Amino acid sequence: MKTIARRLTSFGWLAVLLLAGSLVTGQAALAEAQNPEQMIRDSINQLMGKLEGRKDYYAQHTDELEALVDDSLQDVADFHYIAASVMGRYFRNASPEQRSRFARTFRQTLVDTYAKGLVTFDYRDLRVVGSTTGRYEDQSSVDMEVVADDGKVYPVNYTLRRTNDGQWKVVNVIVNGINLGLTFRNQFDQAMRDRNRDYDAVISNWAPEVGTDELEKGSQG
Repeated sequence: MKTIARRLTSFGWLAVLLLAGSLVTGQAALAEAQNPEQMIRDSINQLMGKLEGRKDYYAQHTDELEALVDDSLQDVADFHYIAASVMGRYFRNASPEQRSRFARTFRQTLVDTYAKGLVTFDYRDLRVVGSTTGRYEDQSSVDMEVVADDGKVYPVNYTLRRTNDGQWKVVNVIVNGINLGLTFRNQFDQAMRDRNRDYDAVISNWAPEVGTDELEKGSQG
């Protein structure tokens, strides 16, 4: 089992990837009017502006950084949809309270982990390389590349869906071939098996983990 410190470090660069698509606070109308690719592209530019020259400050003021992350993710990620997907086949038998609690827990876990890791990753460039329309009109995906300081390129794919009010929301991220939604779903499934399907125990102890080696190696090795 990797230590918490190692997990935070491993998620440092991943935080950049997720937040690159998240800083659209206060732009719901624009998000509705724009296509998903332009929304992600504009979000990256906003991210650069908010973090430029303030990395050391946020490293010393983690509460402010967590608040920024939480506010940002609120408008771009469909946490209830993601949480339901992560719960998978267990969602159906969960009570409404358990469903809501897991969505809150899942969100808080991401905020805490990514906010702390955000200030540890050094990257050279973030670039959107294209988008594709999904099988249905309310589905889309956006491809991005993250170039680390050592020159290694990490491909990233955002899966988005359009909500009933017309906004595009991120519902999954694939990093270097690693499907995070599927990874978290498998971890939830294993936790339910380990704890004899005790929903409350699994939710209370939820701690998703993707290791550095796995992310850097990718799905193809």
